[in-house]
Amino acid sequence: MRRATVFWLLLLLVSSSVLRAETMSFVYPPPETAGDERHLYYWQLLDAALGSNRDKYGDYSTAAYSAPMTFQRAAAEVASGTGRVNIVSRATNLDLEKRLRPIRIPLDKGLLGVRMFLVMPETQPWLDQVRTIEELKRFSIGQSSSWTDVRVLESAGFKLVLTDTYTPLFAMLGAGRFDLFARGAIEIAAEWRAFRDTVPGLTIEKRFLLQYPMPRYFFVPRTEEGERMAERIEDGLQRLRRSGEFERRYQNWKKLVFKDIQLAGRVVFRLPNPELSPETPLDDKYWWDDLAAELAPRR
Repeated sequence: MRRATVFWLLLLLVSSSVLRAETMSFVYPPPETAGDERHLYYWQLLDAALGSNRDKYGDYSTAAYSAPMTFQRAAAEVASGTGRVNIVSRATNLDLEKRLRPIRIPLDKGLLGVRMFLVMPETQPWLDQVRTIEELKRFSIGQSSSWTDVRVLESAGFKLVLTDTYTPLFAMLGAGRFDLFARGAIEIAAEWRAFRDTVPGLTIEKRFLLQYPMPRYFFVPRTEEGERMAERIEDGLQRLRRSGEFERRYQNWKKLVFKDIQLAGRVVFRLPNPELSPETPLDDKYWWDDLAAELAPRR
């Protein structure tokens, strides 16, 4: 009896060692265009989260897939459970949460829902006369049809011009196909630098800002392996929160993305987001940054 007990204990230890020795692989979609660094912070955060609990879950690898793909393609790959990529970082919506397994931790504390506009210089004088959100709705907004913002802006009554892909929107703005190109405040400075030479006159609108709750999550497949991935990612992110590492990374990143952006004194129009699940962690104030200090008028 004692020998049998020892045998099973040894077998359990060996099995645990084998499981721990398996490397968990995380493959994410590459940038949509050369020099596109919009998602770099999120993949660095993923790496930090996975590294924080290596002692519990074992080794891991992270890598971008080798060939470009649209977000629609990447989401389909993740949803299949056997695709070329198995994780995406994206603004959440109801459909995405049904198809993929969300890890409901807002990776940028909701800053993706802070939207500013790229415009052409001839539009700014007209915008300078705007005083209300109803007046702002007279201007058309360019968006990609796959973005969560489409449902938010349409439900608020804005006129949208849609395209299937991201990059052509810059040339469309320059050609006058629409008036405003709504972009995340955390993205807009880098995008302006990237496209100002190909769209002469491209500028960042000076007066307004839209704000709505729009968390960006990691999403993985709705499979057994996806559940293991989700457990490890959430555990790692919570460890970063408890150690203060998450806040340190967030503050450094926020300072970087806003260093060339004038936020103080902007007129803020707040919109509801009809695409939020009841499980969105809106009550946990740690995960949300309202930018109150940055938006306060300068004295």
